[in-house]
Amino acid sequence: MKAIFSISLMLVAVAVLSFSVPVQASDKDDQIETSAKQSYVFKTYLKNDDIKIKAKDGAITLTGTVSEESHKSLAAETVASLPDVKSVDNKLEVKGEKHAEKSDAWLKAKVKTTLLFHRSVSGIKTEVDVKNGIVTLRGEADNQAQKDLATEYAKDIEGVKDVQNVMSVTKTAKEIKKETKETRTVGDKIDDASITALVKTTLLSHRSTSGLHTKVATKNGVVTLSGMAKSAAEKDLASKLAKDVNGVEDVKNLMTVE
Repeated sequence: MKAIFSISLMLVAVAVLSFSVPVQASDKDDQIETSAKQSYVFKTYLKNDDIKIKAKDGAITLTGTVSEESHKSLAAETVASLPDVKSVDNKLEVKGEKHAEKSDAWLKAKVKTTLLFHRSVSGIKTEVDVKNGIVTLRGEADNQAQKDLATEYAKDIEGVKDVQNVMSVTKTAKEIKKETKETRTVGDKIDDASITALVKTTLLSHRSTSGLHTKVATKNGVVTLSGMAKSAAEKDLASKLAKDVNGVEDVKNLMTVE
């Protein structure tokens, strides 16, 4: 009798486990899909794209269309950086004409994206034109340092031959100080997965760091870089570029120099 009772208990336990495991997996999948849609990257840079996210046991499939090639990789990097994600199958398609790598149209998109990711330059106020690999920047800069940095960032994009910066400096130091005091930093609003994706994309966009074997992890806005750098200068540059990405509070660079 006791043996029959024990077997019954075991069968009940197995049945409970068989139902609870799929439910837990389903809850995690739902959380992944929700977190991706609510991430800073999806709500800011990818808001006009038609991206569908399907999660199953931590394996993510992205389908739909995006307006630019860079949006395709940015979406995948963001989702891959979320907790409990095991893999990402990126089936997103770029709608419209696909620009050849390092063509003028391709370079224009790269420069615009890079300027948008960095907080020390004004990507929104900067107009970008490219002809025969030469980038022209127009618009407004808050100060000369911001204008110079925009030139530096644009010039470091792979394929850019030269940069002509005709931006105008429109604000005084007093006005900038007042605005800085009154405006909250965007770092308070950006999730770790988005920061990781933005830092990875930034390091790949710049020719000085595109070849680095860098791993990026973010916790509470603090970015940790690990991997290999060819020189101390490359390691320092990776820190500089990562630190200027929107939302980054601090950078810990654990990269080793070859």
